[in-house]
Amino acid sequence: MREALIVAWEAADRICSKRLKAIIPELMDAMERHNHLDLNPEVRQRLLKISTATIDRLLFDVRKKAHPHKKKRKSSKRVSSHIAVHTFADWNEPPPGYCEIDFVVHSGGSTAGKFIHTLVATDVCSGWIECIPLLSRDQTLVVEGLEVLHRQLPFPLLGIDSDNDSAFINETLLDYCKTHNIEFTRSRPFRKNDQAWVEQKNGAVVRRFVGYDRFSGVVAGQALAQLYQVVRLYVNYFQPSFKLLEKHRQGAKIKRLYRMPATPCNRLMDIPTIEGSARKHLQLECAQLDPVKLLHQIRDKQAALAALASPEKYITGPGRTSLDQFLAQLPQLWRSGDARPTHWRNNTPKIRTWRTRKDPFQDVWVDVVLRWLQNEPDITAKELFERLQVKNPGKFADGQLRTLQRRIREWRQIMAKRLVYSCLEKDVERNEIVPVGLNP
Repeated sequence: MREALIVAWEAADRICSKRLKAIIPELMDAMERHNHLDLNPEVRQRLLKISTATIDRLLFDVRKKAHPHKKKRKSSKRVSSHIAVHTFADWNEPPPGYCEIDFVVHSGGSTAGKFIHTLVATDVCSGWIECIPLLSRDQTLVVEGLEVLHRQLPFPLLGIDSDNDSAFINETLLDYCKTHNIEFTRSRPFRKNDQAWVEQKNGAVVRRFVGYDRFSGVVAGQALAQLYQVVRLYVNYFQPSFKLLEKHRQGAKIKRLYRMPATPCNRLMDIPTIEGSARKHLQLECAQLDPVKLLHQIRDKQAALAALASPEKYITGPGRTSLDQFLAQLPQLWRSGDARPTHWRNNTPKIRTWRTRKDPFQDVWVDVVLRWLQNEPDITAKELFERLQVKNPGKFADGQLRTLQRRIREWRQIMAKRLVYSCLEKDVERNEIVPVGLNP
C-alpha cells in the first residue's frame, strides 16, 4: 500500500496529504483505466479509506529525501549584530583616521539599470574627504575602494562608520576590517543625522562638482576618477569649512557656536599627534599646488563629464580654454551664471510649450472676446462668459469660467506692460494704429 501511495503522490505532483486524500479515488480510477496501475482489491480498499495522518506518516521519509532542507544564508541582521551602533553624539573629538563612509548615486533620478556610485569618506576630526567612483554597488568593490583610501589618506585609517546599506553590512567588509585592525561601526537605521559629517560632504562636494546627471560605464567611471583626483586636492587644501564647537538650547531655539573656518590640511597641521613625516608631506604638497590651475582642471574635466551625460550636445565653455585665457576670464566669469559645466543643463529653465487639453476658447478668442474687450475694457470675465454661453448654446460649460478669467487676467497684464512702454504699436508702412491683442 505504501508503494501504491508513493506512485499516486508522484502522479499528483507531490501535493499535500489533505489534497491527495480528496483526489485518490478519481486518480486511481484514471490510472487503472489507462493501465498505469493494477491494485489488488485489498490494497485498493485500504487506499480509499486512508487518513491524512497515515499519508503523512507513510510519506515522511520519502518527503525528507525528496525535499532536503537547503542551507540558509546568513542574514544581514546576524552580521549587523557583530557591528556596534554609533550615534552622532558618540564621537567626542576622535583623532584623525576615524571616517564616515557613504554612497552617492549618479542615477539621474531613475534607479532602473546600472549606474555609478561614489564612495565618499570623510574624516571626522579634520574634515578631509576622499571620493572613489565604483561601477556598481558591490561589497568587493567597497573593499577595493578602502584599499585606495589607505593609499591616499595622509594618516592611517583607524575606523569607519557606515549606514545600514547591505554593501557595507556584510561579512566581506567585516572580515577586512578585522584583518586590518579597523574599527567598524554603523549608524542607527533611518537616522541620517548619525552620519552628519559625510552627509554634508555629499552635497557640498560631490553634488556641487558632479551634479545630478546619470553616469554609467567604464568611460564615465574613468572621467569621474580623474575629476575626483583634482577635487580632493582643491577641497582639502584650498576650501575652508566650518566645524561645530558647541551648541545649547535657549527656549525653542538652538544656538550653535563654530570654530574659525579652516581647511582640512590646516586642521591636520594643528594636531600635535600627526607624525612628522605626514606633516612634512602635507607642507610639500600644499606648496606645490596652484589653486587656479586646479580649478581650471576641474572645469575642464567637468566639461568632459557633462559631454558624457549629454553626448548630443557637447558642452564647451571656460573649461576648454587655456590656463591664461581662464585666468583672464575670472573677473567677468560671474556674468555667465553658474560656471560648472555639469550644472549648465540643470540650470536651464524649462519652458512649457504644450497644452494638456484642447483650448476651449480657441475659435472665439481673437474674433469675439478680444473685440469685446477692445470696445468695453472694463467688462468682467463673468459677463463675457455669459455672453458666450448665450451666443453659443451648449458649447461652454460652467466650469470653464475659471479658464476664461485666467486668460483675460494674463491679457490685461500684457496690456498694462505695453501701456507703460508706449501702449500702442504703429504700423510704419500703413501709418495707422493697430489695436493691442489683435496683431497677427
